[in-house]
This record gives sequence, structure tokens and C-alpha cells, in this order.
Amino acid sequence: MAQENKNTNNVKNVKQEKKAEVKESAKPVATQTPATANVPAQTPAPIAIAVDSKKTDDKKDDKKAKIERPKKEEAIAKGTNLSASKKHCMYICSFIKNKSVDQAIKELNEVIILKRVIPMKGEIPHRSAPGIMSGRYPINASKQFIYLLKALKGNIIANGLDLDKARISFASATWASRPSRRGGTRFKRAFVLLKAKEFDNQKTKEKKK
Repeated sequence: MAQENKNTNNVKNVKQEKKAEVKESAKPVATQTPATANVPAQTPAPIAIAVDSKKTDDKKDDKKAKIERPKKEEAIAKGTNLSASKKHCMYICSFIKNKSVDQAIKELNEVIILKRVIPMKGEIPHRSAPGIMSGRYPINASKQFIYLLKALKGNIIANGLDLDKARISFASATWASRPSRRGGTRFKRAFVLLKAKEFDNQKTKEKKK
């Protein structure tokens, strides 16, 4: 009996030793990482590229020089469906023709203030102005023309013409489409076309001589 108990105890001890070996083998083995493993990876610093501002400015200037528009011979301004009398517009056209744009704007401003008369023909009241037999103060039409003359001035500069030498070479007023109103009458509508060209003062003086 004593020998059987010893054998069973030996068997139990062997089993316990095997279980202990299995548990030890099942434990995770701690892997040793090098000292540099914990150090975070350093990203390379961005490379600064030096750009010369002078070169970029020169390129922009070259592009602007290439986009320069060619000089035109004349400048045009159109007024469609102006709410003004065609008769008044006709006389204003003959009044501002062969004048500079700034001079025409100045004189029309005087018309609005009732300091200058637009000469007209027909059964029109007389005005006490030097060299004028009869005339009127077309205030509404003068305001419309000032707006057109400012547009003509901008077109003269945009087309590369000399503003000092430019003169109103062509000015005409015609009927525009006049919508009807109550009583069978029609609204006053006019179409105005203005053109300006450069004139050399020396050549004009030689021609006059």
C-alpha cells in the first residue's frame, strides 16, 4: 500500500510540473526593442525656395506691354431712346460740333443754369445774347448730352486718342421708336450719335491761311 501511495504521489508531481512548464511557455515573451524605437520619427524640414520678386514683376510688366491695344482713329458714343425732343437734340448737335468735349460739357452746364442760349430757328422767342437772334434753354436735352459727352470722353481715352487734340467731328440726332400714350400722342424719343477725331491745330491753321 505504501508503495502504491508513493507511485500516485510521483505521478501527481510529474503532472504538476508539466502544467507549470505549459503555463510558463504560454506567457508572452518580452521582446527587447532598441533604444531608438521609442524616439518619434522626425519628418524632414521643408526646403525654402527663394523667389525673386523682381523677376515676377518683370513678367507682369511684359504681359501688360503685350496686351496694349492699338490706337484707333475715332471714338464713338451712342444714345438710344433718349427722352428728349429730337428738335432740341438737332440744335444741340450743331452747337457742340467742332468743339472739344470739355468745352461742350462746360457750355451745356451753362445752358442748364440759364446763362447760355442754344441758337434755334423758327417761331421761337428772341433771346438777348450776342450773335443770337432766337433760341431756347433745352435743360432736359442738355443733361442727356452731358451724359453722352462724358461717355465719349472715356472712349477717347480708351482708344488712345489725345484728349486735347480731339474734337467732335460728327453729331446727329434722329427719331427713335416713340411709344404711344393716352390721347393718341407719342412720347419724345431721340437717337443721338457722336464721333470724335484728332485734329492737328497747325494743319488747320495752314489750311485757313
